[in-house]
Amino acid sequence: MAISNYTVVVAEDEELLLENLIHKIENTGLGFKVTGKAQTGTQAYEIIKELEPDLVITDIKMPLMNGIQLLEKVHARLPLTRFIITSGFSDFEYAKRAIQLQVSEYLLKPIDPEELYAALQGIKNDFEIQRNEYADIFNPEMTRNTPEQIAKVLKEYIIHNYNVDINLNIIASNMNYSSSYLTKIFCQKYDMTPSKYITSLRITQAKQYLLHKPELSIRQIGEIVGYHDQAYFSRIFKKQTGMSPFDYREKPEG
Repeated sequence: MAISNYTVVVAEDEELLLENLIHKIENTGLGFKVTGKAQTGTQAYEIIKELEPDLVITDIKMPLMNGIQLLEKVHARLPLTRFIITSGFSDFEYAKRAIQLQVSEYLLKPIDPEELYAALQGIKNDFEIQRNEYADIFNPEMTRNTPEQIAKVLKEYIIHNYNVDINLNIIASNMNYSSSYLTKIFCQKYDMTPSKYITSLRITQAKQYLLHKPELSIRQIGEIVGYHDQAYFSRIFKKQTGMSPFDYREKPEG
């Protein structure tokens, strides 16, 4: 059985450390392929927007935009992208913030190859579980359908699973497509990306809970619709509606 390739962007401001880390990643034999590298936070963000990788590995102290700022920006745009943060011993406060943002792993420098292997193995296991969950619906046989039919199946899947993590990269890979192609055919039929469609369903449902389920806290509502970080849920909700979940719940009806 062929090893699945999972894409990685690596951000590290010191070139020797950057190349060394890339070498260590690709030598694990776990199927992680480095498709982009950056030496500043802003450069990393632009590359991540373009490539939409499965995993980002970044130093916490990057020029122009640090690792936490990068994580927050990427999380808002690509919430399913996994993160490994690397750092020295002196950055414990940054580490605590990273943990709050649900970083997959936090590795101390110099990076031990065995610790890196263990971190990547854990992430790969999660990806493989998702791949198997999607396999009954999204597989190479699906490509016999028209692009319009594939987009329709994806939409129905999202409707029934909008409140759990949906990894478009893995869904596309199961059909031997790229995630950009899957996004393209979805946009052509529904005039929005799958990610935006997921967000719209989550916010629509959150509005109903806020207005009609007063016994539920804002945190509980966020978790029910798929947001496990209350601050992130509040930011997305305000961006979509123009007001915070609290203000939306308190607004006069009519």
